[in-house]
Amino acid sequence: MKKCLFLLLCLGFLLVAHPQVQNNADSSLKKVYRETYTRINDLVHTKLEVRFDYAKAHMHGKAFITLTPHFYSTDSLLLDAKGMEIHKLSLVSTNSLSPLKYRYDGIMLNITLNRLYKAGEKYTINIDYTAKPNELKVKGSAAIADAKGLYFINPNGEDKETPTQIWTQGETEATSVWCPTIDKPNQKTTQEIYMTVPDKYVSLSNGKLVSQKKNADGTRTDYWNMDQPHAPYLFFMGVGDYAVVKDSYKGKEVSYYVEKEYAPVARKIFGHTPEMMAFFSKITGVDYPWVKYAQMVARDYVSGAMENTTATLHQENAQQDARELVDGNQWESTIAHELFHQWFGNLVTAESWSNLTLNESFANYSETLWDEYKYGKDAGAAQNYTDMQGYLNSKSNAKDLVRFKYGDKEDMFDAVSYNKGGRILHMLRNYLGDSAFFKGLNLYLTANKFKAAEAHHLRLALEEVSGKDLNWFFNQWYFGSGHPELDITYTYDDNARKVSVVVKQIQPGNRLFKLPLAIDIYNGPDKSRQNVWIEDKEHTFTFNYTARPDLVNVDANKVLLCEKKDNKSLENFIHQYKYAGNYMDRREAIEACAKLQDDPRAVELLKTSLKDNFHGLRNYTLTLLDLKKMTVKQAMEPIISDLARNEKKPAVKAKAISLLGTYNKPEYKSLFVSALNDSSYSVSGAALEAITIVDNAGSLEEVRKLKNKPAKGKLAETINQVLIESGTEEDFDIIARNFKRLPLGQEKIEALPVFSEYVARVNDIEKFKKGVDLIIDFKNDVPAAQQTEANPFFEMFLKGIMTKKLAALKGSNAGDVQQQIDYLKAKMEGKKPI
Repeated sequence: MKKCLFLLLCLGFLLVAHPQVQNNADSSLKKVYRETYTRINDLVHTKLEVRFDYAKAHMHGKAFITLTPHFYSTDSLLLDAKGMEIHKLSLVSTNSLSPLKYRYDGIMLNITLNRLYKAGEKYTINIDYTAKPNELKVKGSAAIADAKGLYFINPNGEDKETPTQIWTQGETEATSVWCPTIDKPNQKTTQEIYMTVPDKYVSLSNGKLVSQKKNADGTRTDYWNMDQPHAPYLFFMGVGDYAVVKDSYKGKEVSYYVEKEYAPVARKIFGHTPEMMAFFSKITGVDYPWVKYAQMVARDYVSGAMENTTATLHQENAQQDARELVDGNQWESTIAHELFHQWFGNLVTAESWSNLTLNESFANYSETLWDEYKYGKDAGAAQNYTDMQGYLNSKSNAKDLVRFKYGDKEDMFDAVSYNKGGRILHMLRNYLGDSAFFKGLNLYLTANKFKAAEAHHLRLALEEVSGKDLNWFFNQWYFGSGHPELDITYTYDDNARKVSVVVKQIQPGNRLFKLPLAIDIYNGPDKSRQNVWIEDKEHTFTFNYTARPDLVNVDANKVLLCEKKDNKSLENFIHQYKYAGNYMDRREAIEACAKLQDDPRAVELLKTSLKDNFHGLRNYTLTLLDLKKMTVKQAMEPIISDLARNEKKPAVKAKAISLLGTYNKPEYKSLFVSALNDSSYSVSGAALEAITIVDNAGSLEEVRKLKNKPAKGKLAETINQVLIESGTEEDFDIIARNFKRLPLGQEKIEALPVFSEYVARVNDIEKFKKGVDLIIDFKNDVPAAQQTEANPFFEMFLKGIMTKKLAALKGSNAGDVQQQIDYLKAKMEGKKPI
């Protein structure tokens, strides 16, 4: 699963598409050892017959579950079955059903079997039940919305702008809301589902669609068969009015379930999937192991995406129109992430949530691997750096990667299991070398396929292939916490012709890290490499030279997960940019020069980096320019102007146009007007923003031309900004529509302050009510587990509206204003307005 947590971003915490730590768990629970679930009975096969009651948001089910004792004989069975109504429970005999005694507390189903069963003896039970997910109160997490398991979206069709859909979310242990099972990751079962749905809809589940039968009541029964075992949390059902766009990989069906509006661009969104399947099959040495691969997009799914076996579910942000895709497919890394789970997580599953790294760290690292393969080493390194910052900014130093003590299993879905784990794999790959690393992954996958594993299984596979002992690495990185913080200094002695490199570990506490490092020593473009180890608090390395080095580059491969203060001179960094050359070498040099923009040498380097071969570094440089310094502003103008006119990458072009607008020169207006018609929303939006600076009155005229045309992203944001700043209520319907249509995420959060300011100025009572309702609806859409953190955020803006309305009571329309105040007050208190 790839988590997209917007709330923590809006509250000021940095998170790169992954969850942060939940700090509200009872600290006493963190003392509890979270052992792997004891296997008394093993799932063998699960057969379901299900039918949906849309009006009640219920699901009627019949489950036939085949099990066998794991080792010890048993005469009882404990199943997870959350919030169900159990109608009948029986043992399946050859030609009959025999009732069984059971106890049910609404969460666990404790069944007394008819006799003692030995290991290897199979038995099948039948449960006739009704699942009632909306009536179940189960705690979720910041990453996993509310653990209802089964979700009915607009089931009665009351919202004309929202399609009717059904989808499931099993991770962590929510499949048992709609399917009685042993809902633990160390269980594996084959599966078949007979799913009865309205004939106008399509369905999706795990495995292969074997048959479809139309029924007399306007429904259709689809039979999905999954003949390879997988964990219960990976069970999936999806139903809705979708276009199904089909692709293939080695004769296997690859399909994309999208809303019909997006059918023309489905391949542009998901079309790299077959190539990803081929790439991941090649590097792991294990061909894609399942019968098919489908991807479905769902409304109101706020957990990013979920890797259900053969049937990944994506949130609606995956659906981008053609102009959005011009800016680049913002969902591509998530597509790679979920696909890699089909190997790491689905084929081999973490045996406990404590070992979640075996699922999520690999999926996280796949994003780096894919970018490196598809778009080059710079792109891969950029993704790796972004994910590293996601961990470093999460302030999760106290958490082990594999941890057996936590407040709640949901706490494991954090920047440690994802971002840090991915960077640890990157270091491990560098230490072992590509050949040994990937052959080790192959052994891990083949030795443990269709099984559950723990971190030691990975260690043993890598040790067997490489011949290296890796206990030190796993003890330090997998079963330890934190990361090194380094202070690096250099002393040159030209008389002795020696350079001393002092590396200090300055992280808090007494913990020291064992670190293999490559140090490159440069004279001009020529370099020599020294491979060293750091194990002490302070370590000094001395190297001889005949000519004073231009650069000593510690951690030359730039793979170490650390924070560092690298005390190089400006000349060192400039040499590093020119000759060391990899992405991080150049980025570090750009960052160092950006801090010294009074120095002409630094400015020259920044001018060079604006022409860097990698667009990401061109864009990064633009974000660092200090145009308040007149010398910098004058020096950069010709380059920025050229980028605004001729840059091929939309993100760089948009940033250049945005900066060029700050020069406030009328001669650039024609360039901005021309860019309004660019195929990229980002470029068009930046151009409109620039026009508001050089010709504010003209910008409103341009917006009038654009406001009824499709607009998303930066363009929609700027259109709304201009309309709102115009101060009239004439465009309320457009502004409100644009705000409502924003999906639950960061873009909507960023739009909230401006929208709230606008609502505070609205005089029309009905429009004011609608504006307040949209803010309240946004607040209520926040997942239940995040409501506590979200409430102060929304209250801040609602109180701001209230303050402005109270001040307006002194005006001539005090009666209307009082009605607005009363309405807002009732809404803030959760009451129904009179």
